Amino acid sequence: MSKTADPKPHRADAPILVTMGEPCGIGPEIAVAAFRKFNGHIGHRALHLVGDPDVLRASGEIPQGALIATKAKAKRVPGELNAANAPAVIEAIEIAVREAREGRASAVITAPIHKSVLTQSGFSYPGHTEFLQHLTGAKRAVMMLASAELKVVPLTIHIPLADVPRAISKALIVETAEIILHDLTRDFGIAAPRLAIAGLNPHAGEAGTLGKEEATIIAPAIAALRARGHHVLGPLSADTMFHAEARAQYDAALCMYHDQALIPIKTLSFWDGVNVTLGLPIVRTSPDHGTALDIAGTGNADPRSMIAAIEMAAAIADTRAKHNVG
Repeated sequence: MSKTADPKPHRADAPILVTMGEPCGIGPEIAVAAFRKFNGHIGHRALHLVGDPDVLRASGEIPQGALIATKAKAKRVPGELNAANAPAVIEAIEIAVREAREGRASAVITAPIHKSVLTQSGFSYPGHTEFLQHLTGAKRAVMMLASAELKVVPLTIHIPLADVPRAISKALIVETAEIILHDLTRDFGIAAPRLAIAGLNPHAGEAGTLGKEEATIIAPAIAALRARGHHVLGPLSADTMFHAEARAQYDAALCMYHDQALIPIKTLSFWDGVNVTLGLPIVRTSPDHGTALDIAGTGNADPRSMIAAIEMAAAIADTRAKHNVG
């Protein structure tokens, strides 16, 4: 189980913060669209937008009190990346996390960033998740994609498929599974969570004829988890574990690689899937899509995933508050 420094308690009505993301992508547009859809509040909490006010207001009017401004400025030219915008993007994330850590915000929703822009500025983290792990002092952050239909976690994420067999291990499966199971209770209120674990190979190795990883790595990890009292299913064949009847048997699925997890949830919940970061001491969600530079500024950006991310963040914040966590 990962150990994280506890954040300061926040007020029951502490606001939810939404960062602007990549200024030249659709992030500012969907952030403002969602803000306006909720009329600046979700439940008893206000929504505040974090970023360069000029960038955000280019997508619509926002009350002065609903903005938390970065000191660094950014220039919005839809569809045209600019490395000079990186400081403002990074600062917006840092501000939002600090507010949550200090108890002045109940949750953080991050609009999509463009990693190449940040890399050019010397940003040393692979992405949002790793940066948030650093900012919060978490031992390990885990990416979950969640919707009403399915919750999935990829054990390995952005690595070549050929590297996956060498990247999985019993220890990694056990650690990741325990973070998932812990946070299904803490964040989703599931008292006795059930976790399904996929095999790596077709038919979960078919008793070793199609691969050995199930017998040598995955099954021993599952045995260790069961020995600790966890309700764990598997190794399951990935081609039969995502239909409706199968999904009714578990609360979340741990998959061995990126597409094994993301194909089913994006098929079931393309517009309302949410990226939830597990293992953090703060609540963080984000839309399950990228910066969409090709449609930025055209008026065609769909805010449904951002809306879902805000709704899920508010629900998680309520669950943690109910159990006096975070």
